[in-house]
Amino acid sequence: MKKNISCPCGEHITGQDEDDLVAKTQQHLKENHPGHDYSRDEILFMAY
Repeated sequence: MKKNISCPCGEHITGQDEDDLVAKTQQHLKENHPGHDYSRDEILFMAY
């Protein structure tokens, strides 16, 4: 199960599971990178 992702801004995001990772990543994008929203599939594709 993929639970980690690195944002291009250098922020490292870790989730409890894939759902948590997607939620945290979308929240990070909303707060820090308005206009850059990715779908669940796109986030999981970049996760590891």
